[in-house]
Amino acid sequence: MTSVRSGHGPWGSWEVALALPHPRLQPGVISYRGVRLGLDRPRRRLEAPIGAATLLLGFGESVRISRAGRAPDTLVSVYCGPTTTPAIGEHNGRLSGIEVLLAPWAAFSLFGTPQYELANRTVDPDELPHVLPGRVDELAAALGALPSWEARFGLLDDALARWSQGGTAPSARVVRAWAELVRTGGAIPVPRLAEDVGWSVRQLESRFREQIGLGPKAAARVLRLQRARRLLAAGRGQAETAALCGFYDQAHLSGEFKAMTGCTPREFTLARDGAGVVPGGDRISGEATSLVLGAP
Repeated sequence: MTSVRSGHGPWGSWEVALALPHPRLQPGVISYRGVRLGLDRPRRRLEAPIGAATLLLGFGESVRISRAGRAPDTLVSVYCGPTTTPAIGEHNGRLSGIEVLLAPWAAFSLFGTPQYELANRTVDPDELPHVLPGRVDELAAALGALPSWEARFGLLDDALARWSQGGTAPSARVVRAWAELVRTGGAIPVPRLAEDVGWSVRQLESRFREQIGLGPKAAARVLRLQRARRLLAAGRGQAETAALCGFYDQAHLSGEFKAMTGCTPREFTLARDGAGVVPGGDRISGEATSLVLGAP
């Protein structure tokens, strides 16, 4: 089922379409989000780390993505693996495409590339070494030519199903360990997680780096912070959130928040309240994953 919302005003128009992938693709493919923006001026958005990989299939307009310590990338279609640092996305006010959220192990399966090579990076998916040249670009063009979001999501289901059949099978133990890490919001200790799947901590770390992109400890940090943002957005206080998410104290929560978003929890919340958020603008429906920064 596809949910479409839209709006317009003196500043332009927006349309967001949300859908779940076909059940045969779940849980590896998490969600689809179609976006069409026609705004009156350039926009900038801060994207916080989330426990997923992102594939943006652009329909023609480019986005400029900046991350500390790396040169900016200007791309139409984008792949971003798991990250522990924020990114700044900029566009000229016009943007359209479909964003696919993937469990990191599913991205490893689809693209066949060790995920540690892509962690904290943004790349053109057609340039990944195990992707057939032009495959992603051709799919994006075909999606953009279709008349409705429902038709686009159907084509995307079929394409991802074909790619999955020819992909690299992920380790069942990695899939199980990742699911448990997500279920606990990153709270399960790494030694216990390794024991639960029958590996040593070193084995778990090695396979996580290959198929998730981050080691289990770093992945747990991202998932803890993601849960904390969710609780804070729901109105929980910082001290309560810190206790519920397994931080040592409120100062520990604030430090991790600053390290992975560039803002303290208070700054992030006030900025979201002050700038406003386009419905459906966050990468995960119902979660505070981004921050509108305005024009460059």
